Amino acid sequence: MSSPSEMLKNHWENPGQHSREDSEHARLVTSNEARISEVDIGQSIDNATHRASFWWIKFLFGCFLLIILCIIFAKWGVSFILEKVLFPILQWEATAFGRPVLAIVLVASLALFPVFLVPSGPSMWLAGMIFGYGLGFIIIMVGTTIGMVLPFLIGLLFRHRIHTWLKRWPKNAAIIQLVGEGSWFHQFRVVAIFRISPFPYTIFNYAVVATNLKFGPYFCGSIAGMIPEAFIYIYSGRLIRTLADVKYGHHSMTAVEIAYNIVSFVIAVIMTVAFTVYAKRALKDLEKAENNENGNHPGSVIVEMEKLPEERPRRREYDV
Repeated sequence: MSSPSEMLKNHWENPGQHSREDSEHARLVTSNEARISEVDIGQSIDNATHRASFWWIKFLFGCFLLIILCIIFAKWGVSFILEKVLFPILQWEATAFGRPVLAIVLVASLALFPVFLVPSGPSMWLAGMIFGYGLGFIIIMVGTTIGMVLPFLIGLLFRHRIHTWLKRWPKNAAIIQLVGEGSWFHQFRVVAIFRISPFPYTIFNYAVVATNLKFGPYFCGSIAGMIPEAFIYIYSGRLIRTLADVKYGHHSMTAVEIAYNIVSFVIAVIMTVAFTVYAKRALKDLEKAENNENGNHPGSVIVEMEKLPEERPRRREYDV
């Protein structure tokens, strides 16, 4: 066994040999690390490939299942709805009410259903089926406008209770909180986006009273956001009536009418999907911008919801 002095002597006598050993050791360590990193990269690539393959399998299976469901619905579901629901409604409407009375009934239903959290889609379909694009659009816009104003005014009476209820769902409260921020035009834009998004509008009408949203942008943004939906409901109602007339009214369509209905249906579907995708992306962008302004703190929204937005001070009787 060599002493420390001998090892030190050998080191000074053979410096090249020691440097070669050190460089060989470094090369081995580096090559081992490179091989390990290559193995890790290969495993991550394999995992990503497996995930992509699994996603495509799920996507194709979902498309196949959706096609089967559409075929089943088109073969049995549509005929059942037309025969048992829509066609009897049309016959009942033609004999029970006159058009002026029916218009008042539809406006009343569109105004009152959102107050009780009931969707008003069937009433809009019926307005499109019976009154068409002109008068049907007026009926829908008048009824839905009243149906958006009433919950807002009623919600102001229960503002503290709605505010307490929203604190139980901070994620939803964070989305709704976006409505009451910014300038008049910003509030108008966000309300319009909410109207064309899949967010339940019957709940939205009540929930916005817990924010700083003013009535002006709420009213104008709601009308602007409802216009595309009104036309889509009117078109779908007219298409349903056309199918009912063809099946039960012994009405035959020409090749031009069939092509027109198919093209218009495809355009309506594309517009609906486009509006929905745009609204979702716009809401996500607004939420990201808000998170960046808050410093990406998840609890910032909860802190904001702890306090009601400031209310306008009431004028005293002796103020001039």
